[in-house]
Amino acid sequence: MINNIDFSKRLNMVMEYYQLSATVFAEKIGVQRSSISHLLSGRNKPSLDFVLKVLEHFKEVELYWLLKGKGTFPSKKEASSSTTISNNDAPIIKLKEKSLQNNIDRIIIFYKDGTFENYTEKSN
Repeated sequence: MINNIDFSKRLNMVMEYYQLSATVFAEKIGVQRSSISHLLSGRNKPSLDFVLKVLEHFKEVELYWLLKGKGTFPSKKEASSSTTISNNDAPIIKLKEKSLQNNIDRIIIFYKDGTFENYTEKSN
């Protein structure tokens, strides 16, 4: 069961993250301003339609974080999904050729589950 007060805090965090007023947030996802007001006050619980609209318009919001507070916000997977690398060897070959000419500053590995690892050279 969703705790109305905790949900309203997370909804407020989303609006602050995007620097949106309740009115602009409501317009952006296509709901009445009063719906946002009732959710923020803890008076109403969010409908499935409302939750889906938030997730559709704000990609950094994770479902379980929004509903239950479990997970992270902003989502780490969204930052990594903007770049897609095909499964051919051409980028690797180009990287090897380029690394012979330049020093590598950082390597980032993106995983299919949306996580990533960032490797940088440690300074002595």
